[in-house]
Amino acid sequence: MLGLLIVGSAAAALDDLQPVAVDPVVGEPAAADPADPADTPDTAEGAAADDDAVLRVGDVLRIDLPGEDTLNLEFPVDRQGRIRLPEVGYLKVAGYSLAESERRIRLALSQVLRDLSRLSVAREASTVLVKVLGYVVKPGMVTLDADGGVQSALEAAGGLRVGAQLDRMQIRRGDETIKFDYKRYLDTGDPTVIPKLESLDELFVPASPFVGNVEGALGGDKLAASGDAAEEDVGIKVFGEVRSPGLFAYKPAMTIVDALMRAQGVTQFAAVDQIRLISEGEPKKFNLTTYLDRGDPALLLGIQPGATVFVPRQQEEIKAGRNTVYVMGEVARNGAFENSDNATFMDILANAGGPTRYAETRNITILRADGSVERFDLHAFTEGLSKTRPPKMGSGDAIFVPEKTDQNEKSWIKVSPTRAVRIIGEVVRPGRYEWSDEMNLLDLLSHVGGPTMKADTAHLRVVQTDAAGKSRVETFDLERFLLRGGDISELPEIRAGATIVLPAMPDDPSDNKAQWMRLPAADTVYLFGKINAPGRYAFNDSMGFLDLIAAADGPSPSADLYNVRVNHRNGKRVEVTTVNLARYFETGDDSLLPKIRTGDTIFFPDREPDWREQTKEETIRVLGAVAKPGRYSFNDSLTLLDLLAHAGGTTANAWTDRITVVNLSCCKDQARVFDMERFMRKPDFAVLPVVRAGDTVYVPDKTQSTAFEVRQGITDVVRILSLFSLIEGLGSD
Repeated sequence: MLGLLIVGSAAAALDDLQPVAVDPVVGEPAAADPADPADTPDTAEGAAADDDAVLRVGDVLRIDLPGEDTLNLEFPVDRQGRIRLPEVGYLKVAGYSLAESERRIRLALSQVLRDLSRLSVAREASTVLVKVLGYVVKPGMVTLDADGGVQSALEAAGGLRVGAQLDRMQIRRGDETIKFDYKRYLDTGDPTVIPKLESLDELFVPASPFVGNVEGALGGDKLAASGDAAEEDVGIKVFGEVRSPGLFAYKPAMTIVDALMRAQGVTQFAAVDQIRLISEGEPKKFNLTTYLDRGDPALLLGIQPGATVFVPRQQEEIKAGRNTVYVMGEVARNGAFENSDNATFMDILANAGGPTRYAETRNITILRADGSVERFDLHAFTEGLSKTRPPKMGSGDAIFVPEKTDQNEKSWIKVSPTRAVRIIGEVVRPGRYEWSDEMNLLDLLSHVGGPTMKADTAHLRVVQTDAAGKSRVETFDLERFLLRGGDISELPEIRAGATIVLPAMPDDPSDNKAQWMRLPAADTVYLFGKINAPGRYAFNDSMGFLDLIAAADGPSPSADLYNVRVNHRNGKRVEVTTVNLARYFETGDDSLLPKIRTGDTIFFPDREPDWREQTKEETIRVLGAVAKPGRYSFNDSLTLLDLLAHAGGTTANAWTDRITVVNLSCCKDQARVFDMERFMRKPDFAVLPVVRAGDTVYVPDKTQSTAFEVRQGITDVVRILSLFSLIEGLGSD
């Protein structure tokens, strides 16, 4: 570190080194101060160096001194013309040459540093500090390059705001104010029109007088259309039936036609033969039609600063004539138009400016001069959907273009019944809607939000009324069409005046018994018997037997799944099918399930029915020494052993070697005896007697045999003798 502390006389030397005052604008030293050693003749000679080397506010100096990190930096010249040196403070350099500035810097640093032999000072950059004020996007101080001008300063300030006055800009330099026309520079590109900027200049952009006293968001087109004059005493005032009335700037050799063009011309209601001009206090009349017909420059009126131009409104008479047609309603220009013999409907409509965005082009009405009414669908014609040509127009005819009907509007009667369809029932937005023949049923359902979750789309009904007033009902299976697809031609034809009904699916019959009335009998299936939710159920061809059982919450625990009966009633005669649902669940064979159609009846019988419900030919009787004698259902897949097991087996006293099977045959009844004890010792299924429905199985009781009776008699005699012996023994005692 080469720096030294400042003590005693060193501090006094720094006080003597204070720089002279410099004019911040001119950049030259002020009058010399006798007490300042910097104002020696050598200093004056340094300050009088080449102008290009004189330092100005905004320059950046580069000071390099090896080994001193606090100096090897860039030092900008601030608004007071100073740089700030470390351990020294501010030192003024603006207005001095680069060489003189280096000498002053070296002299200042010598008070705190010992070795300055390798010190160097260079101008790193040269900039211009300008303050931009007024009607700009971001007013404030901006820094420009040395050659930066007014346009660069405006861009650095974010650009001009809408409504800035371009021909009254100002540059304030000290006590001097320089006005210039920036608009002229933009028009001509002449750089001499705008002054050059210097550091510490203030660029001020005024606002147009049309901006007003209250800040507001205005478009450039609106301000431009309102005029461009800054002072009313020299501006040209144009008002009346012109497109953009306002106060406009005066230009030399300006004529009344120039003023009208600046106001974007006259409107269609202008009385162009009655234009008034007041110039220098003298009123004059100008006929624009005559000037346009003749083209004589002598007819033009010259305009002086502060002139007033007024275009009155033409007082039109009601047009009527043999070639007049009328256009009314939602067109750009309503009115009466002269019609030529070869003018078409499209020519007349285009001459009226065409339909507006609110026009109902599907229902244009032509009112004929003879009182007849004709309608034309312009939309269908332009889309190529209609082969009808535009109507021919005659004298006295009128074209009426109605307004579109708002769907949210209460006045639904604006759409006549001949142009509307009604859709009711289970749709999101039921109501009355305008109709066009190129639409179909799917278009209408999409427009109303589609069916609801409760809609019965399999039974959509379309009610059409013919010319005689008779109604015809057509039922359409929309669900099948949407699931399987098909030709659009299969959709029912919808015409204006039709009514579409989308019925609701019935509620669960177990919840509300009254809802079954909504179901047509021809579209339902009946479920009875041992099922959890018996009743009437809606059905279609896409459903099956298991769908119905699931909808009815399945069979009850006591249901006989082996003998489910289905009555088919949709044919010429009733047919009954027995379904072994238990076998289906065991095998999964879909061929076991019946084909169900609307009108059928499904019955689940009880697994243990009343014995009187079955005939003797359908059951087997099990009698005798069994646990549960009675009548049992039987089929050919079962054997005698299955039957005895189902009856709870034989009792302890059963005479199992004398089981009798009585067979019921067509010709002669016969009985067979089966020895089950021998079968158990030596099983042979070939010896099992054949059992069929209608047979009787009897298991005798051992108590009924002769041997049992003999043994029972002997047992009784032994008991009597034992009793006598006991009595005699008691007597001898």
